[in-house]
Amino acid sequence: MKELYEQLGISSQVYDFCHEIEKSLKERFEQFDKTAEYNQMKVLLAMQKNRVSEECFGSSSGYGYNDYGRDTLEKVYADTFHTEACLVRPQIACGTHALAIALFGNLRPGDEMLAPAGKPYDTLEEVIGIRPSKGSLAEYGVTYRQVDLLEDGTFDYENIRKAINEKTKLVEIQRSKGYMTRPSFSVKQIGELIAFVKSIKPDVICMVDNCYGEFVDTIEPSDVGADMVVGSLIKNPGGGLAPIGGYIAGTKECVENASYRMTCPGLGAEVGASLGVNRSFYQGFFLAPMVTKGALKGAVFAANIYEKLGFDVVPNSTEPRQDIIQAVTLKSPERLIAFCKGIQAAAPVDSYVDPEPWDMPGYDSQVIMAAGAFVQGSSIELSADGPVKEPYAVYFQGGLTWEHAKLGVMMSLQKLVEQDLVKLP
Repeated sequence: MKELYEQLGISSQVYDFCHEIEKSLKERFEQFDKTAEYNQMKVLLAMQKNRVSEECFGSSSGYGYNDYGRDTLEKVYADTFHTEACLVRPQIACGTHALAIALFGNLRPGDEMLAPAGKPYDTLEEVIGIRPSKGSLAEYGVTYRQVDLLEDGTFDYENIRKAINEKTKLVEIQRSKGYMTRPSFSVKQIGELIAFVKSIKPDVICMVDNCYGEFVDTIEPSDVGADMVVGSLIKNPGGGLAPIGGYIAGTKECVENASYRMTCPGLGAEVGASLGVNRSFYQGFFLAPMVTKGALKGAVFAANIYEKLGFDVVPNSTEPRQDIIQAVTLKSPERLIAFCKGIQAAAPVDSYVDPEPWDMPGYDSQVIMAAGAFVQGSSIELSADGPVKEPYAVYFQGGLTWEHAKLGVMMSLQKLVEQDLVKLP
């Protein structure tokens, strides 16, 4: 095995260092196995309940009226997430698009949106209008308010209470850390926040950006009071097989409102052809708990390696996982770039190219992204990225299998060692 890793470019020194850390993680990995087994049975139960058949894999075109496979899949998602309804569509281009559909569908001029976890992910800034952009919520007369987290990364309940007012229509809770080194939130924490908000204003819509969090726990935000949970199919729930798509699961009214924004008033969820992706959507969702498990093992492996080398990691090596993202503060652009080049070098696709920082749309600084993926931009596949600015943190995620995630982490370290940017003990 060691010789095979050497053929892939991993030195004996890096292999031995990483192998010792892997041996110490047996109990952590067993817990991930148990969570994945529970979620696998949950998905299977939903598929059997809704009588998924070969007919569901058929394709539709044009208007997509009466697409049996599409409609059945949405019932499978709704049952898995324990919601009244769900949209699962290839017409949803990405996670940001899914979030925008949910926001625009449920907010009206004069309403106010509240972000109780501080500034949302970078690409939502233009959707909301924090950074002026054509067609933003701000241009449609929707106002925005945020409450920053406390220094320890927890919710500032006192100021959240003060921020909720008669205009507050929707509260947007981002489960994952995004491009920040704050902790990601557990489903339990999200449930406590939702209960607090509802105790102040019961009719407020509580929406959770669930990206990177699906199947990490045995429960989802929809199990603890969320009116909508929103995510991307090229992250956890697509299982690495979905070539595009997003989902919005929640109350019937919220999902229906979102559907009218996804297509147009009067048509809603009735139109939207599946275009031959149904089989990939079903099979990807079926595999998603196991794929997520592999990504979680890779994240914990990375946390333990880089923490031992003296870098700040979020979450740390022993904390419970709330998503698949591992943040490592590398403290220099050279280390950030080398780390990403290592992830790219471990990829099955485009392993021979070097990622470079670039001015990516939707971001306020150059971003470097490494992803030699079967699906462009798929972050359930082995990938790493980060803005090239202080504190030069890299955000590592994915790996369709634990073994591939393991190689990616080892290769990231290999590149740092080769450039004398880190010293092994």
